[in-house]
Amino acid sequence: MRMKKVLIMMMALVLTSLSWAATAKEDAVDRLTKASDVLKEIMGTPDKGIPQEVLDKAKCIAIVPHMVKGGFIFGAEGGKGVATCRLPSGGWSAPSFFTVTGGSWGLQIGVEGVDLVMVVMNEAGMKALLSNKVTLGGDASAAAGPVGRHVSAETDIKADTGILTYSRSKGLFAGLTLKGAVLRQDDDSTKAVYGLSGEKAYARILTGEVPPPPEARQFLATVRSAVSGSLAKREEIKKEAAKDNASTVDEKDRAKGMPQSDKPAPATSEEPKK
Repeated sequence: MRMKKVLIMMMALVLTSLSWAATAKEDAVDRLTKASDVLKEIMGTPDKGIPQEVLDKAKCIAIVPHMVKGGFIFGAEGGKGVATCRLPSGGWSAPSFFTVTGGSWGLQIGVEGVDLVMVVMNEAGMKALLSNKVTLGGDASAAAGPVGRHVSAETDIKADTGILTYSRSKGLFAGLTLKGAVLRQDDDSTKAVYGLSGEKAYARILTGEVPPPPEARQFLATVRSAVSGSLAKREEIKKEAAKDNASTVDEKDRAKGMPQSDKPAPATSEEPKK
């Protein structure tokens, strides 16, 4: 009888562990999808997005989708994000998963649905990101990033700024100062997706030692398109096409709703009779 109880307890633990792993992986995959969507939407408004000159020099890109759930502080788990770094080959690393907590968020506190984007600009910022824990403004210098299609000659992107930070709330996109925010490796997601744990796992993933999983293909494709500038162009073309289509539909709807006498006369090539 005692042995039976032990076996039941062991089976329960195994099932619990399997359920946890599945949930953690689903959460990570969902985060990749949302991060990809955030980057697409931001680059879809190039005049109010991340300047191409910033992306050209980017060492790493990190995105935290839907960071704030409401209230005046973060939720119990804080924000969760995903990051990728540029490799010596020119490609981008497998995505790593992290959490972000604390920091001075200014007017963003209490706003629902805030998306956070961080662009690592130099080796010092990249080195800090590769560690298991980094404090913005402490371990890595951080500053609000410039916004727009291109950086103007008057805009100064300091070479010693390790990380440029941005936030988007209710459609508004702007640079954001994140002094004191702490980034940590998301151990649960890292283990669920890669089967890795420990302080070195984060660096192994971001330096290209670990191949990207199939679930990361769309996210990495979006990053590549954003950096190359093709994403902004595609999204701009899509928006223009959508506007043209909406305009055509509006014209048809207005014509259908007009009284017959108010509808424009059909075009004719005949001369009017005198």
